Amino acid sequence: QVQLVESGGGLVQTGGSLRLSCAASGRALSSLGMAWFRQAPGKEREFVAASRRSGNTYYADSVKGRFTISRDTAKNTMYLQMHSLKPEDTAVYYCAAGSGDYYYYTLPNYDYWGQGTQVTVSS
Repeated sequence: QVQLVESGGGLVQTGGSLRLSCAASGRALSSLGMAWFRQAPGKEREFVAASRRSGNTYYADSVKGRFTISRDTAKNTMYLQMHSLKPEDTAVYYCAAGSGDYYYYTLPNYDYWGQGTQVTVSS
């Protein structure tokens, strides 16, 4: 069993930055595919970024060039560095982990989910 705990969310102005963390326990992150998803009010949960077991990273078009996903295997923690934040980035951000790998941009690819952390970007 893998437990994921997100932190780092908050309120930031347009153009600001935040770094989200996802601390994992129960299994080494290096053996898992990892990702960030987000869900805005009234919308479906959507893919943001993924870090596959191969080390390759992928991003949704809406965040490409502004967000960076990374892992610290020593700390068993994943990060999402967010720059140039926009009001449309406002959402609850969830980290996810799983043994699936190919369909990294889909929810069913992941077995474990964190509780979410709120990110609010004011205009």
